[in-house]
Amino acid sequence: MQGLFPLAAASWPHSLPALIAFSAEPLVHLRSLDILIITLYFAMVLWIGFYLKRQSNTSEDFFMAGREMTAWIAGLSFVSANLGSLELMGWAGAAYQYGILATHWYWVGAIPAMLFLGMVMMPFYYVCKTHSVPGYLKLRYGEGARVVAACSFAFMTVLMSGVNMFAMAEVMKVVLGWDLNFSIIVSSLAVAAYVALGGLRSAIFNEVLQFMLIWGGALLVPILGLIETGGWSGFKARLEANIASGATPAGDYTHLWRSLGHFADNPMGIHWTGIVFGLGFAISCGYWTTDFLVVQRVLAANSLRSARLAPVIGSFFKMAVPFIVILPGLLGLVVLQNPDGSLMHLVGQNLVSPGSGLHSYNEVLPLMMVRYLAPGLLGLGITALIAGFMSGMAGNVSAFSAVWTYDIYQPLIVKNARDEHYVSVGRWATVLGVIVSIGTAYLVMNAQGIMDYVQALFSFFISPLLGVVLMGMFWKRATRAAGFWGLLIGILTSIGLWAWVYINPAALRYVALSPDAKAMAENMYRALWSVLVSMLVTLVVSLFGKARPVAELDGLVYGATKLPTEEPVPFYQNEWFWTAVAIAIFVALNIYFW
Repeated sequence: MQGLFPLAAASWPHSLPALIAFSAEPLVHLRSLDILIITLYFAMVLWIGFYLKRQSNTSEDFFMAGREMTAWIAGLSFVSANLGSLELMGWAGAAYQYGILATHWYWVGAIPAMLFLGMVMMPFYYVCKTHSVPGYLKLRYGEGARVVAACSFAFMTVLMSGVNMFAMAEVMKVVLGWDLNFSIIVSSLAVAAYVALGGLRSAIFNEVLQFMLIWGGALLVPILGLIETGGWSGFKARLEANIASGATPAGDYTHLWRSLGHFADNPMGIHWTGIVFGLGFAISCGYWTTDFLVVQRVLAANSLRSARLAPVIGSFFKMAVPFIVILPGLLGLVVLQNPDGSLMHLVGQNLVSPGSGLHSYNEVLPLMMVRYLAPGLLGLGITALIAGFMSGMAGNVSAFSAVWTYDIYQPLIVKNARDEHYVSVGRWATVLGVIVSIGTAYLVMNAQGIMDYVQALFSFFISPLLGVVLMGMFWKRATRAAGFWGLLIGILTSIGLWAWVYINPAALRYVALSPDAKAMAENMYRALWSVLVSMLVTLVVSLFGKARPVAELDGLVYGATKLPTEEPVPFYQNEWFWTAVAIAIFVALNIYFW
C-alpha cells in the first residue's frame, strides 16, 4: 500500500500543477443526444432535491427519511449506496488486474454479511432507534466509544467521497477530455445541492433512480463483449491464447477458488484464508453491518420486517452486479486494442502521466463503453457512471452529515439546541463534507488502483469497529471502558501494521503470512488482525472492570432483549424464506465458478 497517501509534502508542488493543467484528448465527442441525456439527468436529481426539501424540515426527516421507506426502496438504496463510480470503475479495474478473483468482493465479501445484518443485527439497530452506528456504541459503551467511532468514521467518509470524485473525473478525462478540476467541481456542487436540500430522503430516492440508470447504461457492454468473444467459453479460449503467447501475464483469471492454495498461484497474491477470514469476516462484516453509510438506509425502513427484508432484497441484486462490473474488466483483457490493432496493456494509476499514451486499470470500463456504445447509448452509459458517482458521493456525504451532527456536534459542541438548529447544522455539514472531499480527491492520484486504497481505509476504521460491536451485542459482560479501548487500540493496530510494511517491505511476510502476498492480501490480513485485537482488548479490559446491570442492556444485547414479534405472513413475504433462497444461489454460484 505504498500509494495510499501519495501526495506527500515533497511531491505535492510537482503533482498538483500537472493535475490542474491536464486536459486529455477525448476518445469520443458526444453528440447532441448524448449531451441532452446527461443534462436531463442533472436536472432531474436537482428537481428531486428541491421537491423533497419541504418534507425534510425535522431531524427525523432530514437524517432518517422519516423512517418511511418500504423494504424494496430501502433495499435498492442499500445496494445503490455501495454501487458508486468507485465500485463501477474500481472493481472493473481490479477484474482486469486480478481476474475473476475480484468477484469475491461481491459474493463472499458481501452476501453472508448482508444476510447477517438483516436477520441478526438489524433488530438491535432498529429497536433502539439509533440514528447511527456510533449512536449504538454510545448506548452500549458510553460517550468515549461513540466519539472515537464518530471521528474515525467522519474522516473515512470524506476520504471515500474523495475517491468517488476522482473516479468521476477519470471518466470525464478519458472519454470526453474534460479537465479533472472542472468535472470534480460541477458534479460535487450538484450532490451538495440535492443532499443539503432533501437530506437522506432525497439521497435515497436519487439512489433508486441511479440504480436503474446504472443497470440500463452498463448492461450493453458485457452483452456485446460476450457476443464478440463467442461467449464465456470463447473468452476463456482467447485469454488462454494470450497467456500462452505472453501477451497477457500468466495467472488463473477465470476461477474463484482453484488458485487460492498458495499466494504465488494467483494474480492477487492472496491465500484462501485471507479471502474467507480477512474479506468474508473482517472486511465484509465490518462494512455491511457497522458502516453507517449503508446501515443508515436500512434504518429508514418503515417497520422491523422491512428493515430485515431490505438487506435480503439487496443481496439478490448484489450477486448480479459482477455481470456489469467484473465481466467488462475481464473482457477488456482480450478485446481492448490500440489504434494499430495490437492488444492494449493497462497499467497502474501511478504510471500514467500526461503524454504517456498509457491508460490505467481504473479506465477499463469507460474504454469498454467507448468501444461498444453508439451515440445516444454512449450518453446513457456516461450518465450511468455519473449516476454511480452521485450515488457513492451522496451516500458518503449524507452519512457524514448525520454522524457529524448527532455524534460529534451535538454531544461535544452544542448539546441542547432546538431541532431546527440541528437540521441547519446537518445542511451545512453536507456542504463542508463536499468541500473537504474535493481536497481528498487528489490523494488518490498516484495510488496503483482505487480498490487497493479503499480496502486499506476499511482495514483502518471499519474492521476494528466490527470487533467492538460484536462483543457488545453478543456479550453482556463487555464494559464501557472496554468498548473505548478496544476500538482505539484496534484502529492504531491496523494503522501501525500498514506503517510497518510501508517502512520495511520485508515485514509483509509477518503481516500477510507470506513474502509472495500483494497489496490486496496485505489489506485482508491487516483487517483480520485489527478485528481480533479489538475483540481481545475488549475481552481483557472487561474482565478487569464492572459489567453493567442486565436491566440496562435491554434493546442492546442478545439475551437481555425481548425482540418484537410481527404478524405471520405468507412464506413468499417472509424474510427467512428469502434468506434461504439467497444462500442457495450464493452457494451455487461459488460452486459453478470454483
